[in-house]
Amino acid sequence: MNAIKQMIEESIKTMTDTTKLAPQIENATEIVEKALRAGNKILLAGNGGSATQAAHIAAEFTGRYKKDRKPLPGIALTADLAAITAIANDYGYEQVFSRQLEALGSKGDVFVALSTSGNSKNLMSALEAARKKGIASISLLGRGGGKMKGMADLDIIVPSKNIPRIQECHLTVLHIVCEAVEERMFP
Repeated sequence: MNAIKQMIEESIKTMTDTTKLAPQIENATEIVEKALRAGNKILLAGNGGSATQAAHIAAEFTGRYKKDRKPLPGIALTADLAAITAIANDYGYEQVFSRQLEALGSKGDVFVALSTSGNSKNLMSALEAARKKGIASISLLGRGGGKMKGMADLDIIVPSKNIPRIQECHLTVLHIVCEAVEERMFP
């Protein structure tokens, strides 16, 4: 029982500490809203649990978050298993997201990279590809940001070293962005 309470308390503390990131979350919201208003799309990627979070958030845009409204273009680069396995086989796992970004991304789009460690080589390659194509980038990181810190146009670094707590906060941050964008675009 004490271990469970401790986990809950740690989650609450990490979430409370994440409130200090409100300015970065507002900035992310503005970047995403600007792109969507201009007819561009949001592309997301992550590894492991972050891969499913990328797919989850892409679905929030293409489906709906809270409101019945027109669909918004969100694509999870983690969802196309044929592309991932073919690219990994032919070019190496480090290129699974950058190749897709090169094929699907356009200037004015937004790329969102999720990494709890901040050291995902495939996401670093994708951030470089985004920069070359004029695609805005947002990184959601943890553990101080790792090697990815500073590679994106905007970093949102959850103040934790605990992977589950980082992932919880990443999802909350992205839900906030979805809700704010939806409210602003569809009042």
